[in-house]
Amino acid sequence: MRARKHTKAGLPPGSIIYVGPPRDAPVTIDRLTYTENTYTEERVTPERCIPGKGVTWIQVNGIHDTAIIEQLGRQFSLHPLLLEDVAHAEQRPKIEEFDDKLFVVLRVLDYEGKHLSSQQLSLVLGKNLVLSFQEEESGLFQALRAHIKNPKSRFRTRKADYLLYAIIDLIIDHYFVCLEALGETVERLNEELLHDPSPEKVKDIQHLKHIAITLRRSVWPLREVIGGLERNDSGLITKGTHIYLRDVYDHTIQVIDSIETLRDNLSGMLDLYLSSVSNRMNEIMQVLTIISTIFIPLTFITGVYGMNFRNMPELSWQYGYFGALAVMLIIAITMVLYFKKKKWL
Repeated sequence: MRARKHTKAGLPPGSIIYVGPPRDAPVTIDRLTYTENTYTEERVTPERCIPGKGVTWIQVNGIHDTAIIEQLGRQFSLHPLLLEDVAHAEQRPKIEEFDDKLFVVLRVLDYEGKHLSSQQLSLVLGKNLVLSFQEEESGLFQALRAHIKNPKSRFRTRKADYLLYAIIDLIIDHYFVCLEALGETVERLNEELLHDPSPEKVKDIQHLKHIAITLRRSVWPLREVIGGLERNDSGLITKGTHIYLRDVYDHTIQVIDSIETLRDNLSGMLDLYLSSVSNRMNEIMQVLTIISTIFIPLTFITGVYGMNFRNMPELSWQYGYFGALAVMLIIAITMVLYFKKKKWL
């Protein structure tokens, strides 16, 4: 589905205009609030998005309704430029600081059935507050929410920055799942290519290379995002969370390395296909050349005795025809045996 484009020419900075695939599903909002001893989770209206006691996670499912985005912006004192980026579903992964809040943009990827889907996830970190904006509702955070619900989980004694880290870590872990599935597809295609280097396989390789490029565009900027979170001195990121962010940074580098390896493998597969086609063509040309070479002396003999001269002794010989055929057969067999000895056949 192609994204719907909007021109912003002439509009002031901070104009909230949705840019992304057309969507008509209603926007839903879930509010999670937890402390060391309590946990509440409920679906709320924009008017009831009020931070509770402890850490509050406001999960907004849908960014196509700009009226709701504006309303949430007023309630949580979000900068207009931040809201503009939230409503623009084609942002590059990045980190920005607005007043007393940190703004992070990520790409959520899912690979299934040889198709890579991508949607934007915007995160806002404030004091005891995390807001997440995703393009549509999904089950991506179900496991994370169940973990928070556990009274013995580490979340209960941590601040909102740890929740932000956990969300980012979950997204990056999902990249590994996508890469594993994509790697299996590449391995199967490689096996098929060795046995049947057909032109259809080239289309599959090009499709996978396009997916690898999309992966790289989504993951490569994450180094700057995680690095920016580590270096942030606003006080929103606690010292204890910096340790976990370093681990996420290492995972990000691993994902990038895996993507580069995948791209190299795909390029190698394309070279393998071209080499297979070239070798096959060489084999065909070799066979045709050998056949032509065998027929050169046979054609010569046929041409000599096809001349219309009167004084050709062999023409009046009783066994001349069969003798010529025998000589031609001997020459052909001798040449075939010679080519086989040279391993040209």
